[in-house]
Amino acid sequence: MHFQDLDIPNLPRERRGSDYLDVATRADGTMWRLPFLTVTGAKKGATLLVTGAVHGDEYEGVESITQLFSQIEPQALQGNLLMLPICNMPAYEVAHRNSPIDALNLARVFPGKQDGTITQRIAYWITEKLLKHADFFIDLHSAGIAYDIPTLIGYIHSDDDLGQRSRAAAEAFAAPILWGHPLPIPSGRSISAATDLNVPSLYTEAPGGGYAHPDDIACFVDGVINVMKHLSMLEGMLQTRPMTHHLLGDGNLDTVISAPTAGYFRAQVNLLDEVKGGDCLGTIQDSFGQVVTEIKADRDGVVIMLRRLHRVHVGDGLVHLTNYLNNTS
Repeated sequence: MHFQDLDIPNLPRERRGSDYLDVATRADGTMWRLPFLTVTGAKKGATLLVTGAVHGDEYEGVESITQLFSQIEPQALQGNLLMLPICNMPAYEVAHRNSPIDALNLARVFPGKQDGTITQRIAYWITEKLLKHADFFIDLHSAGIAYDIPTLIGYIHSDDDLGQRSRAAAEAFAAPILWGHPLPIPSGRSISAATDLNVPSLYTEAPGGGYAHPDDIACFVDGVINVMKHLSMLEGMLQTRPMTHHLLGDGNLDTVISAPTAGYFRAQVNLLDEVKGGDCLGTIQDSFGQVVTEIKADRDGVVIMLRRLHRVHVGDGLVHLTNYLNNTS
């Protein structure tokens, strides 16, 4: 079935469904297509959209979504659960963050273009055929191969109705770390497209590293089910986890402390360390092991992201700092 023929309001009730959604032709005459999973309840209710592998080297969403598909019983569900375990199929096939076809980052082109490149078309059809019919949206991400990020749930931090619904669902999700992002959300993201449509949203992060850790899968599966209970899609008590950190920052991982020179990066801080402006975060060495530059904190903050790969080129992101919720300086 082509994406344009998808009819969410008229999905059959009380069933599990699986299909491929065609996006565009490939060079060999076949189609670029995305796997699509649905669980519809006997009764109408909220529609939850869950996506994975927006970046092709992030596997937590792929595994979490397939587990959810097997666990959620249509008879117990009120509403619709819509899931795309692999959004960025071109990048997923080669285990890259971005598409090898057009070199674009799917998480930077939403809401996409109907007549654009393959990445832009994927974003367009997800927005038009899924996001516009959703009452809530969860995008399952992780740090991928190149970076390291603690397991967390990100939400829209705002006093308006959208922000209140996002935060309440983030608290229900029950990840160990909550990371709130004030409006406006940087453009091009799936959650910025959702925000523009007034659809409350969450997204996850996790250490990644090219491997989906079982504890993170369990956290994501339990978290999505918790949100479904929060939205009255399922009955039952929430599966709680202790929260260790509540952070606040723009969440824009494109604006990080970056490498001023190429070489071998060695971090000297750990995730969630508190640092002061001017503290040494790590060093870049040359091929002979000599330190060529020190990487220093440009402000006070909490380390929320570190580069995992030691080899760095000029401009590669190394460290991202954020703040605690009650310390926005």
